[in-house]
Amino acid sequence: MTELLTAAQMRAIEQAAIEAGEVTGLELMERAGRGVVEAVFEEWPELAAAPHRAVVLCGPGNNGGDGFVVARLLKEWGWEVEVFLYGDPEKLPPDAKVNYERWGHLGDIKSFSVDDLADFEPYDLRVDALFGTGLQRPISYELIATMQSTKYAGCGRDHFIPAKRVAVDCPSCLDLDSGMALFPHKMWEGDVHLEYYAMLTVTFHALKLGHFLQKDWDYCRNVVVKSIGLEGASGQAAESDITQLIDRPSEWLGKGDFEHKYSHGHALILSGGAGKTGAARLAARGALRIGAGLVTLGVPPAAQQEVACQITSEMLTRIGGAEGLSEILQDERLNAVCLGPGLGLERARELVPVAVRAKHTPYVCLDADALTAYAATPDALFEILDEGCVLTPHGGEFARLFPDIAEKLKAPATKGPAYSKVDATREAAKRAGCVVLFKGADTVIAAPDGRCSINSAHYDRAAPWLATAGAGDVLAGFITGLLARDFPPMQAAEIAAWLHVECARSFGPGLIAEDIPEELPKVFRTLSV
Repeated sequence: MTELLTAAQMRAIEQAAIEAGEVTGLELMERAGRGVVEAVFEEWPELAAAPHRAVVLCGPGNNGGDGFVVARLLKEWGWEVEVFLYGDPEKLPPDAKVNYERWGHLGDIKSFSVDDLADFEPYDLRVDALFGTGLQRPISYELIATMQSTKYAGCGRDHFIPAKRVAVDCPSCLDLDSGMALFPHKMWEGDVHLEYYAMLTVTFHALKLGHFLQKDWDYCRNVVVKSIGLEGASGQAAESDITQLIDRPSEWLGKGDFEHKYSHGHALILSGGAGKTGAARLAARGALRIGAGLVTLGVPPAAQQEVACQITSEMLTRIGGAEGLSEILQDERLNAVCLGPGLGLERARELVPVAVRAKHTPYVCLDADALTAYAATPDALFEILDEGCVLTPHGGEFARLFPDIAEKLKAPATKGPAYSKVDATREAAKRAGCVVLFKGADTVIAAPDGRCSINSAHYDRAAPWLATAGAGDVLAGFITGLLARDFPPMQAAEIAAWLHVECARSFGPGLIAEDIPEELPKVFRTLSV
């Protein structure tokens, strides 16, 4: 997996390298500026072919220092460059001040205001080096208006062509720990949309949390990481503070030549009543396709004939209530249970405690109705959960189980670092005492001990087709199937989430939930399984 950093962790890595004498702050700034120029030319080769015009917006910190380096390098390339500074040059940090003075020998530095930015010649590139990782308070209305005025090349002269926009570390409204925009509170209340996204974002050494925790608006359209020579440096973050970006699984997901079906576990998927069995059947199909040796659907008597007419590879058993489930779970070959998809709230309240407390069933995945059933009494659920359980809430279910945490996450960001989805999922997992998978394009998975990962469906992994009924039921089945195969809960949730997105990407437009499990064989072949 790829480690994602917070702003504080990135600063700690830089500071450790500087204190060890491996590099100076000025050298890091020079490397960052060169990385931005390299990334721009790689993204838009036509800009490297001949001199063009650029506007560079520099801020009052080291991010602004990076901007002065970019301006100087473009000037040396033969470009026409205009530089605007937001803030007092006398208050710049020492390294940024050096690069401010270096630029001063090459060109003018103008004040950063709407009036000064509203009437200049058309340009080809705008560089946002205002705040980067250092933003800790909401940006002002005046600054918002000024940033808005640079959306187009040559605004004020009727050249309404979107400018090529590059951001240094992140667009300068973003808290890079949470992915939330730091706006004045009234802008949140009015749901004002700031069209200030970056076509290209260049960050350094490692990706940051906020590049993937994108909430309402997509500010970073394309993110590139450039080395600044810190590969061997470490900020010595505790393992419980590290967040990983889930990559292609490195674990072997295939089956051995001499194994039999029980080598890969037996999953039980509990169904709701007549007319409400589709969700459980989707989960069962997902569990079977992902490699569980056997999958049984546990259905109430009234739904037995309906389900029997719909399944072939899955097995069927009749489970009326708590007593029937308890009896079935005496079979020690059943090692994973999924409850929730289409289960019904009353049936969930009756069956969840039995499944979780079963002596011979080490793993339980709770989804949908199994979560909503405890909306009024979440503590009653948390009391019976253990580390063999996985909860898979979407945003609404998360808010029902963890209302106070959800309120903190929903609140407008008033300072940085803002409370993030990573913070919320970690807190929820600790409270529940088990793995929590908080769904979304930025799915976050956390364990009670603080381990955390993100499965991102952004950028080249975007999978908007997953916004379809039943997709979450299939994900619950994927997790349950991997639990049946004895993958630990955290690992099962991570692999399932990654495969879920890959199936959607492989199938493409027109995807419905039934397609997701059937796409797994194709995805497995790409993994050489």
